[in-house]
Amino acid sequence: MFTEIDIKKTDLNPFKKIGDDWALLMAGNENGYNSMTISWGYMGVMFNKPVFLTVVRPQRYTKEFLNKSEYFTVSFFDDKYKKTLAYLGSNSGRDVDKTSVEGVTAKFSDATVMYEQASLVLVCRKLFAMDQSKAEFFDESIKKEIYPTGDFHTFYTGEIVKAYQNK
Repeated sequence: MFTEIDIKKTDLNPFKKIGDDWALLMAGNENGYNSMTISWGYMGVMFNKPVFLTVVRPQRYTKEFLNKSEYFTVSFFDDKYKKTLAYLGSNSGRDVDKTSVEGVTAKFSDATVMYEQASLVLVCRKLFAMDQSKAEFFDESIKKEIYPTGDFHTFYTGEIVKAYQNK
């Protein structure tokens, strides 16, 4: 059961929760949605609002849903879902039916989608997107190591409008 919480009152460590534990990015609605596992992202304050910034490569199926949606969710899970997150991150919704992944059930709320099994869900309203291919890289090795084929990320920044904890 989800309970709405104040994101400012959590002790969420983004370095651990995003980088080590991973998170799940979802966008869409009852008519169609997709999810992808993320291990890169930022949380903080921008435009005087609490925000989450995520990055998505152009070939990712979830990007199509992000582009069409006003909202997206970022969900965090307990360790027992690590294999599920690995599966969702390494298989495309174009090729497999992510709507019927064993162990997780979609829940539609706040004009978006999330999984009922998440321990913490951030509901984000898109504020802007930025094409990284137009960025100036001060460390050219990043372009060579991370983007050898030129498939630069799009940065999506969303205002965290709600946070839910699963109890």
